Amino acid sequence: MTQPETRTAHSPVPILLYHAVCADPPGWIAPYAVSPSTFRAHLDAVAGSGRQPLTVSQYADALTGKLPCPERAVLITVDDGFADFADNALPALAERNMPSTLYVTTGALADCRQESVLPKASMLRRTHMRELEAAGVEIGAHSHTHRQLDLLPDREVAYELSRSGDLLAQELGHRIRSFAYPHGYWRRRMLPLTQAAGFDSACAVANMHSSATDQMLTLPRLMVRRDTDAATVAAWMDGSGASHSYRASAFAWRQYRRATARRAGRVEPR
Repeated sequence: MTQPETRTAHSPVPILLYHAVCADPPGWIAPYAVSPSTFRAHLDAVAGSGRQPLTVSQYADALTGKLPCPERAVLITVDDGFADFADNALPALAERNMPSTLYVTTGALADCRQESVLPKASMLRRTHMRELEAAGVEIGAHSHTHRQLDLLPDREVAYELSRSGDLLAQELGHRIRSFAYPHGYWRRRMLPLTQAAGFDSACAVANMHSSATDQMLTLPRLMVRRDTDAATVAAWMDGSGASHSYRASAFAWRQYRRATARRAGRVEPR
């Protein structure tokens, strides 16, 4: 019989979600990009809060009692796998000795781009993964094509999960433990598929702090946007500034997206 998880209580934990860290990002990602100087200011606000940065898997282990849970933790995550992570984000993180988790869209990587629906941009290469991991970055999977998984049939969701995890595992020589849903979109039926693909944690969005009661496969994150300033990040570190879930609005938005995709013939009925 599987033993129940042992959860360790802790204060609300901010899990920050970044995308591009670039002064001149492509237009399609610009609303979710911050400049290198803004990113450094954000990290200074994190450092000034006294919170202890963890990777997502370290946090998962702390939640389940495998590691001690800091009284005040913080997680820094970055999605997609833009080349500017290595050029701009990693040096700032390394200067402050801050670990992070990078969620990679494998089909968009520069040396194996094949099926990704992400518009073209300067991306990391698959061969960069070992170097990043050695520098203290946890490498997580972010699907293979970056499609909206909650609109796909189960077999395609399973492909997205396993393909991205397997490619990264082949490169790094070990299992990839954490996943992030593209756009933060997920449905409950996807959780067993996520677990079956070998992931023991997964990140969504939800724009709220994490807590000890969170489902490990739907960890909420705080979305960083172009206009997110250091004062906002400092408020998040204090446990304020974001306390709402968009579950109801997300449901309505999913129905709209699903209807639109079905009219275009891109969604199979279940």
